Amino acid sequence: MAEDNADDWWRNAVVYEVYPRSFNDANGDGEGDFRGIIDKLDYLHDLGVDALWLTPFYPSPLADGGYDVADYCGVDPRFGTLQQFANLVAGAHERGIRVIIDIVPNHTSDKHPWFTKALHSAPGSKERNRYIFHVGRGEHGEQPPTNWLSNFGGSAWEPCGDGWYYLHSFAKEQPDLNWDNPQVRQDFLDILRFWCERGVDGFRIDVSHGLVKDLKEPLRDRPDPTLMSPQAADGSDPVWDRDGVHEVYRQWRELLDRYSPVKYAVGESWTPFTPRVYQYARQDELGSIFDFSLQKAAWDRDDYRKIIERTSECATAAGSAPVWVLGNHDVPRLASRIGLPKGTDVEHWVTSNGTDPGIDPAQAERRARADALLMLGLPGTAFIYQGDELGLPEDLDLQPADLQDPIWERSGHRFKGRDGCRVPLPWNSDSVSFGFSQSGHPWLPQPAWYARYAVSNQERLPGSMLNLYRAAIAARRRWIRPGDEAEWLADGEYAEYGLGWRVSSGLEVLVNFSSDHAIRLPENATVMLNSRPEITDCANNQVPPETAVWYFRGTLASRSKENR
Repeated sequence: MAEDNADDWWRNAVVYEVYPRSFNDANGDGEGDFRGIIDKLDYLHDLGVDALWLTPFYPSPLADGGYDVADYCGVDPRFGTLQQFANLVAGAHERGIRVIIDIVPNHTSDKHPWFTKALHSAPGSKERNRYIFHVGRGEHGEQPPTNWLSNFGGSAWEPCGDGWYYLHSFAKEQPDLNWDNPQVRQDFLDILRFWCERGVDGFRIDVSHGLVKDLKEPLRDRPDPTLMSPQAADGSDPVWDRDGVHEVYRQWRELLDRYSPVKYAVGESWTPFTPRVYQYARQDELGSIFDFSLQKAAWDRDDYRKIIERTSECATAAGSAPVWVLGNHDVPRLASRIGLPKGTDVEHWVTSNGTDPGIDPAQAERRARADALLMLGLPGTAFIYQGDELGLPEDLDLQPADLQDPIWERSGHRFKGRDGCRVPLPWNSDSVSFGFSQSGHPWLPQPAWYARYAVSNQERLPGSMLNLYRAAIAARRRWIRPGDEAEWLADGEYAEYGLGWRVSSGLEVLVNFSSDHAIRLPENATVMLNSRPEITDCANNQVPPETAVWYFRGTLASRSKENR
């Protein structure tokens, strides 16, 4: 694990995302909880991760999976208590695992006391000024104030019944806060301080490019309201990625830097790539930012190379480290998405998640295994979504009656939403609910085919996806250091199919993107890891199609001596 007092521990860390409701249920109510996570800390330690990231566990009506927060300094009873959270942090720290938690600053729940007071207060009151209220257009306010749309469908303005509306960039149960209000800014500094003093090591910032809106009168329409991303490269979009957001994060960084070691922060900016994204990664702001480009990319050598180059260059320019992510709780599972046929609109499939357009499961699994070695072979921060280390595919069997994601209703039943990647994990193939819950009634139903992917099965198989991740994370810790850069290998004979790079230890990573052509390794290559273990040591120095390998030139013994 990273050294205890290193401020830059995160620069080469492996972070494991825990979606608490679906991780492990210890109290038998069908939903995961803190005790369930504590029970699996040894599993995370054995996996080798440096940190775990907990998605929201705060009191919430769950209109949007916990991202509708009703109390930022509490714990929802379904997950446990503040004392159990303290036990979780202590147990993780005992194992050398740091704890990152989600902060949701763009909006609250409509059940938050701040909003219930605002809704019942007069226009112009200090209570209403915490949020964004505006009178509607038209003689009687019968039309929304602007054409702004919700990310979950429909207008972003919800009528209050008196000609006034409130803004919600997501579900109507998630009213947007007014970040022009100094009290809101102070509230969140207090919230960050509350959790820092309870031992958390960092924060993942939800909708980090949101927060500040252009509220100057008259409010402006957006040129194309259907685009849920910034429409200007200069910060002039009235809703997204405004310059004022950076002022907020500079205040946050001043607070986070007062702790020793300093607290980590990473921003979530789910937008098409622009150079402005990396302004949030500057060291006087959040310090780190997700670039989701790999997560949205098709299986294509040239696309991957462009993304890796761009992400690395932009992160370095910001004084940060690249953040690599292939899956999370918002998109279909890697082990299905990566098997999409060539030419599929990946971003549309990620959004709609409604059909299986002819995915070949065996091919998807090969690619997912290769992607694991690709991501973990890149210097920087690597995020793993729970279950991806098991190779879990997307659950496309969920029926309309099972769906709980608000996207399903808000889209008029056109998009199934994100429930397919949030189905509870399978721990034991022979237990009720595959070991997730003794209730036998998990909050989302698990398909019968989950048995194949259960931890109990994979731990016994040397070549399983789980053991591939364990081996890769252990090797990564030994051979890839903070501050390393990936130096591209000369394309040579694999120019059309392969992507390869070297890090300072001499470790080389080679990924074959072809579906039907093998490529050659150097004659003196010593293979350390192979994403397809059924092909022993890459016979005759051939890297088969849709395969990744880690190797050294020369003997491993000589490299081990050099690396001491």
